[in-house]
Amino acid sequence: MFKVLIVDDEPLATEIVKEYLADYPQFEIIKVCHDGFEGLKALQTSKPDLMFLDVQMPKLNGFELLELVEDAPAVIFTTAFDQYALKAFDTHAVDYLLKPFSKARFAKSIEKFLQLEQTVALKEMLESEERTHQEAAQRVVLKVKNEIKIIPVPEIKYLEANDDYVNIFTKEGKFLKNKTLSYFEKSLPPDSFVRVHRSYMVNIGEITKIEPYEKEGYMLKLRGGETVPVSKTGYPKLKSVLGL
Repeated sequence: MFKVLIVDDEPLATEIVKEYLADYPQFEIIKVCHDGFEGLKALQTSKPDLMFLDVQMPKLNGFELLELVEDAPAVIFTTAFDQYALKAFDTHAVDYLLKPFSKARFAKSIEKFLQLEQTVALKEMLESEERTHQEAAQRVVLKVKNEIKIIPVPEIKYLEANDDYVNIFTKEGKFLKNKTLSYFEKSLPPDSFVRVHRSYMVNIGEITKIEPYEKEGYMLKLRGGETVPVSKTGYPKLKSVLGL
């Protein structure tokens, strides 16, 4: 018996999934959630084998939800927006259903899941994620103790590599995210953020001064008084973004 979780803020969409799934006695719906936070709680208290997940939801979208769990079940995305298809498949989703979807199209998704015969671990999805985003991230979602913190991208001052994590510096302080600096280099707006050093990325709107530092190096002065080193290879990138 496969346990199923449905996370979708549209009641009609959830009813359609329930109706179609009734033809498969080997599947059991354990819970229906109507927003990302509710879905996150359900994932933390149960271990479904398959999740039907909407992308656009209030408070927390489908992709952000997946970032906040240690292990995720196999995922079939359901959404009315086809621009998310590439990103969905890049997270190694089982399938992507574009609303409104037919019973025949739904059946193909179930067949794909049954052929896999295993759940998809979130860690594997994230480690193999190295992808080119079609649109830059607008916010960063992370856990702070037992709470969820959402940081709008413009509030990020700079980022610092910290082994397998990244320190994110904002006016509120420093936050830790389980991602690499290369991930943020691909996901943050390239006209606003530049990697100036192997260990640093900076929001160019925070830069107030560029000063020579040591041999062939530079040091950035930021609005809050912070300093960020610029490497020999990072300086040409910085000049390009600044139009110098």
